[in-house]
This record gives sequence, C-alpha cells and structure tokens, in this order.
Amino acid sequence: MGKKRTYGGIQPGVKWGPFTMRLPGVHVAISWPEAIQGAFLSLATGGALAPLMMQFFEVPFEVAWSILTIQLFWVWSQTVLFGDAYAAGWITPALPLVLVFLGGVSPGSEAVQAMIAITLVVSFLFIFFAITGLGQKFNQLVPGPLKAGIILGAAIAAFMSEINRVQTLPFTLITSWVVVLVLMFSIPFGRLPNTKAKVLMASNAMLVGFIVAGIVGTFAGELTFSIEWGFFIPQFGELLATVSPWGVGMPSWSLILSAVPISLMIYVLVFGDLLVADSLLKEASKSRQDEKVDVNHTRTHWALAIRNVGQMFTGGVLIPLHGPMWTGIQVFIMERYKSGRKALDSIYSGTISWYLLSLPLGFLLPIIGLIVPLLPVALSLTLLLTGFACAYVAMSMVNDNISRGYALAIGMITAFVSPAWGIGAGIVLYLLLIGKNGGAMEGTASKEDKQVS
Repeated sequence: MGKKRTYGGIQPGVKWGPFTMRLPGVHVAISWPEAIQGAFLSLATGGALAPLMMQFFEVPFEVAWSILTIQLFWVWSQTVLFGDAYAAGWITPALPLVLVFLGGVSPGSEAVQAMIAITLVVSFLFIFFAITGLGQKFNQLVPGPLKAGIILGAAIAAFMSEINRVQTLPFTLITSWVVVLVLMFSIPFGRLPNTKAKVLMASNAMLVGFIVAGIVGTFAGELTFSIEWGFFIPQFGELLATVSPWGVGMPSWSLILSAVPISLMIYVLVFGDLLVADSLLKEASKSRQDEKVDVNHTRTHWALAIRNVGQMFTGGVLIPLHGPMWTGIQVFIMERYKSGRKALDSIYSGTISWYLLSLPLGFLLPIIGLIVPLLPVALSLTLLLTGFACAYVAMSMVNDNISRGYALAIGMITAFVSPAWGIGAGIVLYLLLIGKNGGAMEGTASKEDKQVS
C-alpha cells in the first residue's frame, strides 16, 4: 500500500533537493497489471538495442545485455528517484539520426567515443537550459519547417535501416509489421466495436506483434528458441573497459564539436517530447481532480543530464540516449489513470510499477532465451514505429508546398549525408526559400505538440 494523499494534493514522497523520491509499496501502491506487462515489454523493447551495440561497438551479446540491465535502472530512476510523472524511456526519434552519425565513424572504440561525445554535448544542453530556463525560447527559435525536416530525416533514416533487415527475416518481420500497424493505426480496425479482445490487443500491440512474430518465425524456419536455466552474470568489467570513458577515454575536441549539430537536433526532439507529455497530463487531470501532478521542466532537465551521464560512467554509453518519456506507454498508462482511483490510485502507481519487475527478470536466463531470438523483431518494430510516427508528425507540421519540399530536402540530406549537413543546409535553405520572417509558415510550429517518440 502506498501513502494516502489529501484530495487534490501531490502524492507524498521524500524530498531531496529539487527531486522527490517515491518507493513502490512505501509511497505509492504497486499496480500489478502494469508491472507484469511492463516487465516483458521493457525487456523486449530494450533488448532491441543489443544488436545495435554489438554492431557499432563490436561487443559480445553478454556486454550488450549488461548495458541494458543498467539502462533499466536509470530509466526507472526518472520516476522513482527524481519524481517525474512520465513513463521514462529513450529519445526514440533520435535513434535513426544517431545511427547515421555512428555510421560515419569506424565500429568499435571510435564509435564508442562518438557516442560519448553526443552524450556529453546533449547532457551539457540539458544542464545549460536547466540553469537558464531558455529551453522554451530555443525551441521557438527553430522554425516549424526546419523542425519538420529534422523529424522527416529521422523517419527516412529509420525506414532505410530496415531494407536489409527484412531480407533476412521476410515472413517474421513483415507479419509483425502488419499486425502492429493495424492494431495501432488502422482506421477500419478502430471502427470495430470496443470488445474486451479488441481493447486488450490494441493496448498491447507490441506484445501481440512479438507473439505473432515468434509463431510465424518458428514455422517459417527463420527463428529458433534455445531455453537455458540459470541466472545471467553481468560482464561489468568488460563493459567498463570497452564502452565507457573509463576504458576508451574521452573523445577529442574535434569529435565533440562534430557532435554539436546532431545534439541540437536531439534537444529539439526532447522538447517536443516534453510538450507531448504535458498535453497528456493536462488532458488526464480533467478526469482526476483528486491528484495534483507536479510538472517541473527544470527538474526534468537535471534528471535527464544525471541519467545520461550516470549511464555513461556506470553502464557504458547508450544508443540512443535516455529521454523523458516512452510515449506509447505513457498514453496507455494515462488511459488507465483516467478511469479512476480503483484502476490507478496515483499516476506514479502506473509509471513506477511499469519498470518494477523488468530489472530482476532481466537476469533470468529462461526469460532471456525467449527474448533473444526476437531482438531483431523488437529493433525492427521500434524503428518502423519511429519512422511511421516521425513521418506523419513531420507532414502535419507543414501546410504549403514550399515548406513540404523544403522539409523533404532537409530530411534527405540529414538521412543520406549527415545531421551536420542537414542542419547547415536547413538554415541556409530556410533563409533563401522561406525567409527569416516565415509568416504563415510559423503557424505550423504549434503543431509540434503532436510529436511522438
């Protein structure tokens, strides 16, 4: 049982500095439906990063999985230790852009140092904007069409990454794509009566996609499962020696400077996530007058800086960086939260419970054995949904032909050349094609609230 709060008050916790710690079962009640679903979805989705780290950092699976176990702690800390009401996650729209940046350096220690450079610059931006409070002004300075181009670049890069992967697992991946896209975005499916089966599948679209992929992949001979009993032993020594500053050293100043353009892009995406999070919480508050949710962007900026730097020094660098919110899960928890206190006594009951079991289950070899064959599926679905969401968000941010063509051009340059060229060409072309007083085009900036990560 969690501590009871006064009607309309903030859920109790332990204040420390600007943060508030809330422990499950002590300060907030545990919600077991969220805990069980969250365990498997967090491990499967988080595990999607393992193949990327094996590819770019040239580390074995044991090291990649060790990084992910520590990543789970730092994700959970956003709510438990720092007091944010968001279901924390990665900066998911940045994933394709980060892959483009890492593709420009050699795999191994050079790629690790490149990721360290991004982490340092992005963390500096979080700290700078936390101290100055200029995040909103910076976000307003970036024109809507340029934001659309950055986001469209992420979409193009995401789809490009799947061209080769689908050739290795055609039946498995295409089937999982169809299932997840239908459950999440299909208009005809959405018009069907809201039966319990439909609601259950729609609210667990990723999990249903994994199950279908496992069945189809097994019958097609594309997937094989090997279950072992025992416990996973993290390879912390090798981890610190190969993917952290302790082992590979700090990047050169030239590499840090080269990470500045992509880091600015990433911050724009993060601020979009915060706007989405605020809109979700504001909408939910209309149905839950019994709880006041404490939203503080300065606190969130500090928490993001601590999470990313903490991850880098304790568990190695993480592709694609820690972010404020896992949007799909935040939406799911918000819907449960809006149904009343019997479903979720506090918003923190949902966000804290979601990651509660993922860390201990991540050390069980039988669970890992079930998840590992599905890692390519998890990665593919993550990139597919990122690309799909980024594409429709980018298109919704521009409302005239010049801006649409401009956004596509910047997106192509970002995806095919580099983020640095994308942002540089974006500024020049914006001044030449649209002008510094963008007029009606700037009205599209309000649509950035629709961004999805």
